[in-house]
Amino acid sequence: MNTIKRIYKFIASMRFAIILLVALALACSIGSLVTQGQSYDWYAQRYSERAAALILALRLDDAFHSAWFIAITAFLCLNLTLCNLTRLPRLIRRTRAEGRPEGALESAGDVSREGVIDPKAAFARLHMPGPVACQTADGRDALFASKHRAGLWGAWVCHLGILLLILGFGLGQMTQAQYTVYGVPGDEKPIGDTGYTLRIEDFTVERREDDSVAQYTAQISVSGGDARQSAEISVNNPARLFGMKFYQNSVGWATRVNVLEDGKPLQSAVICAGEFLPVEDKPELVVYLNAFYPDYAMVPGVGPSSASEKLNNPAWLYSVYYQGQLLGMNALMAGEELTIDAYTVTFTEPQNYTLIQIKRDRFTWMALAGGLATMLGLLLAFYLQPAKVWAVREPDGRWTLRGACKKGGAIWKDRFDNATGQKF
Repeated sequence: MNTIKRIYKFIASMRFAIILLVALALACSIGSLVTQGQSYDWYAQRYSERAAALILALRLDDAFHSAWFIAITAFLCLNLTLCNLTRLPRLIRRTRAEGRPEGALESAGDVSREGVIDPKAAFARLHMPGPVACQTADGRDALFASKHRAGLWGAWVCHLGILLLILGFGLGQMTQAQYTVYGVPGDEKPIGDTGYTLRIEDFTVERREDDSVAQYTAQISVSGGDARQSAEISVNNPARLFGMKFYQNSVGWATRVNVLEDGKPLQSAVICAGEFLPVEDKPELVVYLNAFYPDYAMVPGVGPSSASEKLNNPAWLYSVYYQGQLLGMNALMAGEELTIDAYTVTFTEPQNYTLIQIKRDRFTWMALAGGLATMLGLLLAFYLQPAKVWAVREPDGRWTLRGACKKGGAIWKDRFDNATGQKF
């Protein structure tokens, strides 16, 4: 039993909390310094094979989902919970005692003044609530008032807020889901396995005079069941819809692919760079759009590139596959045609597509509640100073005024001094 008590006291102790906080800080630093989610080859190329093996063995490549990170978070949450639960009964008793006159009337207080004629005026100058009439143990008349007892709860509420912050962040990192949707205006695509559908209503790219990008802005709408929500998103200006956060991530080029068979229109579709289009009545024949160059230029030693982002000299780099085998790869200029047996392929209507990243964190509310609770705890701790003042009638009819404020210190004594007119 003694061993269990010792273990319990250590887990609930401040010493253990400090150890865990240092460990958590180190873990977060490692997670920030080591690029997450890469392969062994990637780490081996940038560090060394031994370092890559160590990173994967310790799960440093996915630190926030590793067993050791979860264990640190769980023990810290347990420590804060036990600490708050242990202090709660004592804090309740102390709060109640601060509002009762019994213990105060027999004490000397932090400050006092004798010979007070009008004690109620002194209570008012000290901004105390209306005093309660009572009696001392020897039957003398007395007055008592207390205020700001909620200030006693500052540290406790602050600890609760930190607990909620850690839980919200930890659970959010462990359960967070991320999705990517890209397309051009008019496209409507599912958002992973959420059951929601995203429609890109419009997309614009704002450019500066030197042709550099100033901003990407997308108008989107999300629907699920009978509900529908819309928003505008741009770089550094995400939107929250249906509990998910939508980010304007990046941009690329898309184009319309037209396929004719024996000179007659067969199909037409918009695809993005990096996508492919199977021919409708011959799906084993596939046209792949490798890249699009709005201002095509062949740079020696580099290869195909774009001199600018303006549509001055558009060119499409394509590949053609048949039954999985590469038939050819080349660049097609505007107005040129690609002929494959009875099929003719042309590329037209180049346009920008938007790539939107979606994050779903079911515990954001908990982290927000933790932040608000922490702020509330700090306000209670620093701005509410619990104080109590009492006055006892002396045999000559005058009153002795006393006061106590454990968090007030010199400031409290100055206030008492100014209210009673006495120097100490």
